[in-house]
Amino acid sequence: MLEIVDGHYGHGTFALDISLAAKSGELIAVLGPSGAGKSTLLNILAGFETMQKGHIIVDGRDVSLQPPSRRPVSMVFQDNNVFPHLTLWQNVALGLAPNLELNNTQRLKVDAALARVGLGALASRKPGNVSGGERQRVALARVLVRPTKVLLLDEPFAALDPGLRQNMLALVKEITRERALATLLVSHQPTEIRDAADAIVFIADGQVYPAETPDAFFASPGHAAVAAYLGKTSR
Repeated sequence: MLEIVDGHYGHGTFALDISLAAKSGELIAVLGPSGAGKSTLLNILAGFETMQKGHIIVDGRDVSLQPPSRRPVSMVFQDNNVFPHLTLWQNVALGLAPNLELNNTQRLKVDAALARVGLGALASRKPGNVSGGERQRVALARVLVRPTKVLLLDEPFAALDPGLRQNMLALVKEITRERALATLLVSHQPTEIRDAADAIVFIADGQVYPAETPDAFFASPGHAAVAAYLGKTSR
């Protein structure tokens, strides 16, 4: 379970009020216009940005003051998820040991993670010798070897073709369920994530709106900002 309780973040003229709850095993899509604060929300959860008020709770424990390295959080970006000079196997192994000195149990865990995302046969390749979708699968494999409770994805599939984006979304949903993760996925493709997401959180005008089911969000927007985003009339 992930919660942000009475959160407030401000930087210069930008401000964001945040109340958020995500269950374990739940995939939440984060939508909103450009510059609304979607990436900021993920950076706050990861510890790269700090709220001036409020608390971040993961499984009942307040992690608000913990540095990024100590939070049970994994973050996958649109790019720069892999190190080009390392093999795919080594990139995943970094999730267990930054010095790449693994014991046998850890090595088996890396092998299993690569197999789970369909990259077992490519383990010895460098990132430059695989596709963009395969590089993103490496980032997801790294999540599988870490003791993660929260998974944050900041437009990780934006550069991929539509069909491959759907495949990656399906994989994220499977991993979310299997690992009982609280997953937040920032997207600029609202219609593509409709079937994958369990709920949608919308950000606009300095506010994180309450989560809605995808059907409710798309069928009858309850706020003018959502209606403007979708090009509809609010209820």
